[in-house]
Amino acid sequence: MKRREMLKLTGAAAVMAGTRAARPTYGYPANETIRVACIGTGGRCRQLMKPLATIPHVRIAAVCDVYDGALAEGRKLADPQTLATKNYREILDRKDIDAVLIATPDHWHVPMTVDACNAGKDVYVEKPLTHDISEGPAVIEAQNRNQRIVQVGMQQRSMPHVQKAREIIRSGRLGKIHKVHMTWNRNTPRGEQRSYGIDPKSVDWKAFLGNAKDQPFDEYRFRQWRWFWDFGGGIFTDLMVHWLDMTQWLLDLDHPSEAHSIGDNFLWKDLWETPDTVQTLLKYPEQQLQVHFEGTFINHRNRAMTEIMGRDATLYIDRGRYELYPENDKGAYEEWVLGEKERGRGADSYRTPDAELLHLSNWVDCIRSRKRPAAPAEAGVSAAAGAHLANRALRTGQTAHW
Repeated sequence: MKRREMLKLTGAAAVMAGTRAARPTYGYPANETIRVACIGTGGRCRQLMKPLATIPHVRIAAVCDVYDGALAEGRKLADPQTLATKNYREILDRKDIDAVLIATPDHWHVPMTVDACNAGKDVYVEKPLTHDISEGPAVIEAQNRNQRIVQVGMQQRSMPHVQKAREIIRSGRLGKIHKVHMTWNRNTPRGEQRSYGIDPKSVDWKAFLGNAKDQPFDEYRFRQWRWFWDFGGGIFTDLMVHWLDMTQWLLDLDHPSEAHSIGDNFLWKDLWETPDTVQTLLKYPEQQLQVHFEGTFINHRNRAMTEIMGRDATLYIDRGRYELYPENDKGAYEEWVLGEKERGRGADSYRTPDAELLHLSNWVDCIRSRKRPAAPAEAGVSAAAGAHLANRALRTGQTAHW
């Protein structure tokens, strides 16, 4: 069955089946407090908890993590009376929790999102939404059947200069688009720290593993899970997903039809399973479009950016500005810079706008209004699918077809 046909069927089924959710058709008054539980209070979650706590009439009412250290740090960012637990199901069973923020390793995103939707909770879940391409239908079905607000953490959709870039593209100023170039290049010591001094007794390792294969506790894998196939998907799912989602949103694409990938592990082959340097070419034959992505941890040239390359102009976009470069004197150069770069990080980070705050605010607004959020489950599934296709090509050494 084609994916579009499948999504139509699941949407129809949702209408017929109704919902068990507490608030199926109406939202929350503007001054009513929305009580949010944060699940997986590691470093990324705590980055999100800080702006979340600044949104009016939102209270962090519970925190959850399988690691005592992360649980204690998460609790510091919440009310002193906040519930703290290692079991996320305890949170979902509570009637005094309205929504959950999920920032766990990738292999837990879909199971927790589905469980939360079934429990009547709205969900903010970090990208990539899926850990495997087969998980897509289940999470979309759970969102729709329960009429939940699911926002995937692809925050570029909420950034004003990206929204303006979408207007520019839709105006036709770029002309016919046949090529997109995406990068996410860093030069960081991600693999150098090999010991963290974590007491195995402080981690519920079985709960961390979830549906992953059984294996002994490994503190490096526990802290650097993104670079191991059981828990993450490397650069394609961790970084490319952001730009791929933005590209597909800007150009009204669904998913690539095929992927050609290469990858090498130049620095940490004795530690990481996933490569530290990758490239992939994604093809969208119906749109006559090629999308190329390159990513590495050994050099930060070109940092993090996307170039939409049309016959009449090229639109450069990073996380704080866009630049429009006309082709063959067709128009004038144009730019919009939103804020000051963070020193040492380059194009992948600006001090303003606070993209996480904008995206979380959109989620909270949609919880109140029950309107569709900026990045619902369908968008998360589509963006992750392209990354999974790229990884399939990488791991098989062959062209991967949809």
